[in-house]
Amino acid sequence: MPIFTRRAFLVSAAASMAAARLHAQASTAAHVSLLLPEQAVGPQMPADFVGLSYEIQQLKDPAFFSASNTGLIRQFRELSRQGVLRLGGNTSEYGWWKPTPNSAEPQHPQTRVVTGEPQPQYYPVTAEAVNNLDAFLRATQWTCIYGLNLGTSTPERAAQEAAYVAKTLGPRLEYFQVGNEVDLFAPHLRDPQTWNPQTYLEQWLSFARAVAAAVPDAEFGMPDIAGRLDWLTEIAELWPTIQNPPKVVRLTHHYYFGGPATNPRVNIPNLMSPDAAATVQGMADVANAAAGKLGVPLRMTEGNTCYRGGKPGVSDVFAAALWAADYALLLAANGYSGVNLHGGSGPSVANSVGGSLPGDKLLREQGETDEQIATHPHPFYTPIASFGSEYVIEPVAYGLKFAGLMIGGKFFKGDLSGRLLAAGFDATAYAASMPDGELRVTILNKDANRDAVVDLECGLRRSGAVETATLHAPALDSRSAEITPATPSGQLSNGRLTVTVPRATGMCLIFRA
Repeated sequence: MPIFTRRAFLVSAAASMAAARLHAQASTAAHVSLLLPEQAVGPQMPADFVGLSYEIQQLKDPAFFSASNTGLIRQFRELSRQGVLRLGGNTSEYGWWKPTPNSAEPQHPQTRVVTGEPQPQYYPVTAEAVNNLDAFLRATQWTCIYGLNLGTSTPERAAQEAAYVAKTLGPRLEYFQVGNEVDLFAPHLRDPQTWNPQTYLEQWLSFARAVAAAVPDAEFGMPDIAGRLDWLTEIAELWPTIQNPPKVVRLTHHYYFGGPATNPRVNIPNLMSPDAAATVQGMADVANAAAGKLGVPLRMTEGNTCYRGGKPGVSDVFAAALWAADYALLLAANGYSGVNLHGGSGPSVANSVGGSLPGDKLLREQGETDEQIATHPHPFYTPIASFGSEYVIEPVAYGLKFAGLMIGGKFFKGDLSGRLLAAGFDATAYAASMPDGELRVTILNKDANRDAVVDLECGLRRSGAVETATLHAPALDSRSAEITPATPSGQLSNGRLTVTVPRATGMCLIFRA
């Protein structure tokens, strides 16, 4: 059976099952009251908050990010009308700039082969690929964070590439990043004895200053670490000692829930656990403190459910959608300017982690045939998967899109999620005041067994029509997801509304102005 037919059936089944669950009996539900503050004084979710992250090695195929790739363009537009494409990843440290067809490949420094890290397979980034990237961005109306090779390049070559990219992309270029997951350079790209935040900063400055000399208005995001939060803290402390620093406009870092696929702790219960959200909150606290010292916003430029390509049965199922929605909204409520979920083609991500995806090995050990394995997205965590010539939005992207219903809103401060957790079940809640005067409340019930009856008291708002949009699927382990558009669902009476949020469902309540 063709893949697209099977997936269409799954989505149809998800809609039917979710509709039935919306009428679940209250006897299965937990009950909680939420009081919304009278004024929204938190951060605003930017219009370009939603983003995707790809290996820059995708540019090896100039037709991938191009105006001719209409299927991919369609899915980018479906995900967000104003998103940010980030190009970087592990493979960014092995690309070399090839401005003309006759440009010779430069000599490359010696690197070490380390299991799980990219093999030293160098590839060209051509002017044709950058030109096509510009056409792709025009077609999607997205912008781009462009990664430059710090690992095996030179300041001079980085500056040449940056000059062409800046001239070609123009206003579609957000900023440059120099280096990817620099806190993990030591095993294969740098001397472990000497590599630290200070030596990184010295090398980064030599590259960034060369780029700024070639592109006088160049802007940068940094340090794009994998997970060593102490690097953020130390770089923020070192920054005031730099004279005439290049213009940094974002503090950037990465976060994956866990990994690799062979790790038994990467499972749906742990992904849905309140501990997962608490870890993200702790990380955001440290990152915000560092960003405050630099005086710049934060962006999560790479992340997903499970590093090294994702885990089948976790990264490619509905649980990933609820996780992504919660992850994105928690970051937005903490003042992040955006989030980029990592994905792309199977070969590019496999190359970024040493040549193969651990998830494939796991499926073979579980007895799946090659034909069965091919029905999974590759990589398993990718937000947009390709099956033959068809591009498909995966559950994790549905979660990101659902979070986007709050774009433009100014968040209410207050521990709404804490009230839900205190009631004894696993759920989170976010509320925001929209520019047109609407109030939006998103409740994510990650509990696999119980519905939640929620009494909402809406501050100064006393009456008005209510609409509801839902993120749902038959079960947490379903290989599908669906967003039901907002439909009339009730009326606010005397500032109060009681709603039932079914188990394993996201609900966005829209209180019309």
